Amino acid sequence: MSILLQLIVSGIAVGMIYGVIAFGYQITFATSKTLNFGQGEALMLGALVGLTTVNFLIGAGLGNFGAYVLMIPILLAFGALQGTVVEWLGVRQAIKTKSEAGWIMATIALGIIFKNLAENIWGRDALRFPSPLPEASLNIGGIRIQPMEIAIVVGAIAMMLAVEFFNRKTVYGKAVVATAADRDAAGLMGIDTSRVITFSYALSSMTAGLAGVLVAPVTLTGATMGAVLGLKAFAVAIIGGLSSGLGVVVGGLILGITETLTGFYISTGYKDVPGLVLLLLVLSVKPSGLFGKATIKKV
Repeated sequence: MSILLQLIVSGIAVGMIYGVIAFGYQITFATSKTLNFGQGEALMLGALVGLTTVNFLIGAGLGNFGAYVLMIPILLAFGALQGTVVEWLGVRQAIKTKSEAGWIMATIALGIIFKNLAENIWGRDALRFPSPLPEASLNIGGIRIQPMEIAIVVGAIAMMLAVEFFNRKTVYGKAVVATAADRDAAGLMGIDTSRVITFSYALSSMTAGLAGVLVAPVTLTGATMGAVLGLKAFAVAIIGGLSSGLGVVVGGLILGITETLTGFYISTGYKDVPGLVLLLLVLSVKPSGLFGKATIKKV
């Protein structure tokens, strides 16, 4: 029983990372019905920029924790800039011309470009991200938990609650909600929907970058780290429902726990299979996702 609980706890930490990345997909889809297929590369760039910043601050005399905390606002600013560039170059014109193939191919192309840039700047070797917390595991009720795993869960929940608070309590957040509900009606009400969509892409990349620096201390950082995470997060978004913020969180937990259990009880070589099977089942039974709402297009 303790082994099962141990696996579930580890799966929750992994699942929350998937959920944070998938949350970024949900943000852009809500406002523009588009997705950034370079979301994994946004995570990768966030982790590498965070690593460079942390190493610089540590070299300046700060400890790991202090350097990590000061790195966060720099990372968020970089994520906002990167997301804005993606929207400007890859999405805006495609939305104007109503070209679905345009934004799909453009975001994929930008993701490849960002990956190549990262390889040339930071190299292709995996890099170690200094942990801001002690690496010794905590023993809680017979379950061993790394402090950074707790930080991943707390950080992911805090980020999602902050976005929810922003949407509900601020004027600009309400503009985002209005654009997500009906972009045309929001435009008629005087809301600059183009600016809102740009903001949603900036916020999406900020969340991906945050996910990157949360997961980096417990894994290795490198130019290739984002591809698999981005793909799995996309599966999570489909499973949970692109129209539901709660859905992507639940979908992330389902996939993270399923992968961990499969890797231990069957084989690590098969840990990706159950999640993909679940994805196929959801697409065949409820294409809008477990918590998503089917949309009706008026013609």
